[in-house]
Amino acid sequence: MTRRLAEVARKVGVSEATVSRVLNGRSGVSDTTRQAVLTALDVLGYERPTQLRGVRARLVGLVLPELQNPIFPALAEMVGGALVQLGFTPVLCTRSAGGLSEAEYVTMLLDQQVSGVVFCGGLSREEHRQLLERGVPVVLLNAAVDHAGFPQVSTDDAAAVRQAFAHLHALGHRDIGLLVGPADHAPSAHKTAAFAEVCRRAGLDPAGRVGHALFSFEGGQAAAAELIDAGATALVCGSDVLALGAIRAARRAGLEVPREFSAVGFDDSAFMNYTDPPLTTLRQPIDAMARAAVQLLLGQIEGGAPTPRQLLHEPELVVRGSTAPYVPRRRPAAAAAGGDAVLLPGARASRRPF
Repeated sequence: MTRRLAEVARKVGVSEATVSRVLNGRSGVSDTTRQAVLTALDVLGYERPTQLRGVRARLVGLVLPELQNPIFPALAEMVGGALVQLGFTPVLCTRSAGGLSEAEYVTMLLDQQVSGVVFCGGLSREEHRQLLERGVPVVLLNAAVDHAGFPQVSTDDAAAVRQAFAHLHALGHRDIGLLVGPADHAPSAHKTAAFAEVCRRAGLDPAGRVGHALFSFEGGQAAAAELIDAGATALVCGSDVLALGAIRAARRAGLEVPREFSAVGFDDSAFMNYTDPPLTTLRQPIDAMARAAVQLLLGQIEGGAPTPRQLLHEPELVVRGSTAPYVPRRRPAAAAAGGDAVLLPGARASRRPF
């Protein structure tokens, strides 16, 4: 007990006597100090006294699917900063090999009596049910799965696809493909539906133009290689990492980027201006999205009813060096028939029509 008092006192910057008064529910302590002591208990992993367990901690869980994709650390930084300014302590929960699963993080956060949770990753039906039943304030931020009952803040995936497709179409590309994440990933499904619509409006058949991959450089490279082999001269990608994988696949196929192959990413994550070539991408307004998510969460924490709607933020097309006007592809010398190494305009260097 003495050790616990000393640790909490050091964490908060108060005396052990003040901590003791808070833990015993005595008067003579300001509300701010009382809340700081309770938060320190939660952060240090100590169990609250029985009479104080019903009080929610000023902790907010921030659940991310990974940290390898640069967009997630950026979102965490923005959301965490906004929470700190409001007097909350963000608790970062991210899935990693050998670590806790998202379901285990949810259980831990509920045990800690958190004030709320911001989810940037997946959320199973069981976790969804648990959180609804416990009445925990929740906001979904670019979440991988759509769930009724929780406010959602997202980038407008349909607008992103329309902007990227229009850019490539204006450059003369007609064999445009889409490279996104798994089919059951909600933002990828939204992009796929929007892509089919813009293809039909442009008089193009969307069949066979969509590739699905894990959100990784290697996954993007493998899926893009199939689309390029089928004749794609340009790809709209569901993340910057996928787009970089697509550029590697194009180069492995002997294509020059962007002269013979163009790629558009999504996120405008860190360092995309310094890749080779600098990546054309759709910039997510993560600052505005983070602030919106925190405000929606704060409204629930302060007693407001959750608003089960989706706030869509418009992305911004940032044109750099990975897209260029369409030119007919040169066929690799080994594959050229009869020494015909250059395709005529409109011809295809693919094994089947795209």
